[in-house]
Amino acid sequence: MTDTGAARPRPASGMSKVLSVLRSPWARRGFVAAAVLAAVVAVVLERESVGQALTQASWSFVALAVVLSLLNVFFATLSWRAVSAGLGAPLGVRDASVVYLVGQVGKYLPGGVWNLVASAELGSDRGIERRRTVGTLLVAVLVSATMGGLLVLLTLPGAPGTPLEEWGWMRWLAPLLVVAVLPVVLNRVLVTLLRVTRQAPVHDRIGAGAVVESALWALASWAAIGLQVLVLAVAVGAEPGMPLLRLSVGGYALAWVVGFVLVFLPAGVGAREAMLALAMAPVLGTGGILVVVLLSRVLLTVADLASAGLALAVSRALPPDR
Repeated sequence: MTDTGAARPRPASGMSKVLSVLRSPWARRGFVAAAVLAAVVAVVLERESVGQALTQASWSFVALAVVLSLLNVFFATLSWRAVSAGLGAPLGVRDASVVYLVGQVGKYLPGGVWNLVASAELGSDRGIERRRTVGTLLVAVLVSATMGGLLVLLTLPGAPGTPLEEWGWMRWLAPLLVVAVLPVVLNRVLVTLLRVTRQAPVHDRIGAGAVVESALWALASWAAIGLQVLVLAVAVGAEPGMPLLRLSVGGYALAWVVGFVLVFLPAGVGAREAMLALAMAPVLGTGGILVVVLLSRVLLTVADLASAGLALAVSRALPPDR
């Protein structure tokens, strides 16, 4: 007789199948190689425009923009690390850098999920359940997106010459956006996402302290990339000042949010540049906009690759710091 009360094995989810394939060392090396190649190709395809842009900008400004690009990705790592610790998976800075920064190279592959898959495997190597790593990354990106949206609402509505010039009233929506990063909301989002992806639940719940720490690091990351855009704009003739700072920080935040929503575009390529160009139109001519948009993308790609390589090199040279 069939025991109808016996538990039946749950079919593997699509994410579980992908993870099982990537557990092969060869598959994982192939993934990293493909992601790095995609990022390099993104630069090579624009090599003529890159060269032209570099001739128009001072190397001292470009060097400062590189530093700001690296700070952007480092602060983003610390933002995720705070979430990971808050959800029961604390990591030292070195291990966190490998899991996050190396995994982020996957965003240059189409699909919008490869960075999650890669980080899940890298986290597993360090004793963290794959579902927990994926959950922390999803919560961290929600915190970052909310902080970015908050900056957009505080800077761009009512700004002369921007697409939001006539939408000054939107600033009053900023306090409402903060609701998205309340611990009760983030915990509910995490439970829902794990259920939708058919993953086992994570019983830890993130607290207010971890959320605040993650949000502050996320704001620091946004400030760094906004200043990167500002430095590049000044390098090609923009007038320094609060209007430029407002457009640089808010414009990049808007560009990132749009690129994030269009997950089928690798790293938001194309859409992000278009939105940043619209935001910078009031302070730069067409030529200057092209230089800023192009250099900003190239320097961020270089920062992603350099930081991932540095994280790997340091992790191999030193023992784990957990």
